[in-house]
Amino acid sequence: MNNLLFSLNATLPVFLLMVTGYFFRRIKIIDDRFASAMNSFVFKIALPVNVFEQLYHVDMGKVWDTGFVIFCFLATLLSIFISWILSHILSDTSVRGEFVQASYRSSASLLGMAYISNVYGHAETGSLMMIGAVPLYNIFAVVVLTLMKPGSTGLDRKVMKKTLIGIIKNPIIIGIIIGFLWAVIKIPMPHIIGKTITYISQLSTPMGLLAMGAMFDFQKIRGRLGASVFASALKLLVFVSIFVPLAAMLGMRDEKLLAVLIMTGSATTVTSFVMAKNMGHDGTLSSATVMITTLMSSFTLTFWIFILRTFGLI
Repeated sequence: MNNLLFSLNATLPVFLLMVTGYFFRRIKIIDDRFASAMNSFVFKIALPVNVFEQLYHVDMGKVWDTGFVIFCFLATLLSIFISWILSHILSDTSVRGEFVQASYRSSASLLGMAYISNVYGHAETGSLMMIGAVPLYNIFAVVVLTLMKPGSTGLDRKVMKKTLIGIIKNPIIIGIIIGFLWAVIKIPMPHIIGKTITYISQLSTPMGLLAMGAMFDFQKIRGRLGASVFASALKLLVFVSIFVPLAAMLGMRDEKLLAVLIMTGSATTVTSFVMAKNMGHDGTLSSATVMITTLMSSFTLTFWIFILRTFGLI
């Protein structure tokens, strides 16, 4: 019973915040414009500040773990490759690019940090996980969506330049880089500025989850249900079953193992839908997978956390 309560305490607050956002949308306190504005603020400001705030004060000499960062990098790379292989099962070639991105791209920066903070009260190791995974998320999302777009002629110089600029300008990557360098150089942070950063950082989880819940539209799930369920199963069940046991076999425990679980088994990020639409794809499969995985991840993550807790791994 204690293990079940531990698991529910980690996942239910996240789920209930999303439900609250959906409820506010239904009673018209939050509309489309407000939800979109909140989501944009979280992605461009609050989340990058949150990542920076998690990193800038960390003693990298004590916390840094090269093996863990490499593991996160390789696990992400293998997830992308497996998704690409399995995408060829789909008869509709026009949705394969969206399928690949929706299958591997976790909401590690929003839901992930929320879960880790709920359990441990901090998320420094979660930030290390993001260093290994988030740059790959963005780089391969652009590559996959470009190469697998209907009528695509491949990556030319213009597309490659645009891709590189997009990666460099990604707010979360900027937050990771600045926070990491700040910690390495050990720049002192004035108390007033640090407190302000903390306040902004604390907005990321509640605002992001409220916005995500408010943007739910169950009608859109019907459009690409089969492929979306397939992608959701990979996202919530298959990759976890591969990489979490492997991480445990390599000796990872507690926050590191939870970070791997979040990386491989949290919901597909809303950004996948935004990128798919902006890069010439239909977006229906992406939005449906985001909705399914966001809804179901509260249950699957509770299950996985319960299993890990029962075996004394977290």
